[in-house]
Amino acid sequence: MLMLRGELIDYSACAVGFATSVTTSFVSTDSFNELFQTFRKYAAVRVCLNMTSRAGLRPGGTNGSEFKYKERVSVPQYQMSAPMKSEVRKLNLVHFLLWLLVAAQVTVSHFNLVSHDIVSMPYQWEYPYLLSLLPLFCSALSLPKNNISYLVLSMISAGLFSVAPLIYGGMEMFPVAQQLYRHGKAYRFIFGFSAVTVMYLIMVVAVQVHGWQLYYMKKLLDSWFDSTQEKKKK
Repeated sequence: MLMLRGELIDYSACAVGFATSVTTSFVSTDSFNELFQTFRKYAAVRVCLNMTSRAGLRPGGTNGSEFKYKERVSVPQYQMSAPMKSEVRKLNLVHFLLWLLVAAQVTVSHFNLVSHDIVSMPYQWEYPYLLSLLPLFCSALSLPKNNISYLVLSMISAGLFSVAPLIYGGMEMFPVAQQLYRHGKAYRFIFGFSAVTVMYLIMVVAVQVHGWQLYYMKKLLDSWFDSTQEKKKK
């Protein structure tokens, strides 16, 4: 190979043309300078041809083959992420409906919109559960752009404001539920139904919803984290 004005020249590509030129030069003169000048001129012509040809030299790694690896990495992650996002959105909707039920009871009771005989005063666990709107909001923000920070914040706050109040509520209402089961006595009612029964039903649904939320969010977090690591390696 020979470097000429910053271009790589294939010596073998110039060999045929140079041999012809050398033969002609030997007939006219035996000067080495003329022979060398003849070679330089022919090499310069080869450079021009290579630069103007569409099939000329191509920088390595730009033939499109590098995209095959990117497709192989991104497609499985997308296939995993898309259905899990759909499940999280469905669970978020159910979570919001449960939150509306609890918020409605707290609001109606505190503003005395109806008699306490119809809608009883809320239990203590319902107040911190109202803060479960925060993990719901963070989860909704994390999904469109695969935001890992919002997703982690949603998981942490879900443990504090969703799961913890439910655990406390189960212990708080257990003596009342035990009394209702043994003696059939109820002191709080919601539209004629025992308040502890209604709230336990809500709690059973809420525990399942929040459990599946955390499960799918953990799967999403692993998928997004793997995708981020692959991008960093590139």
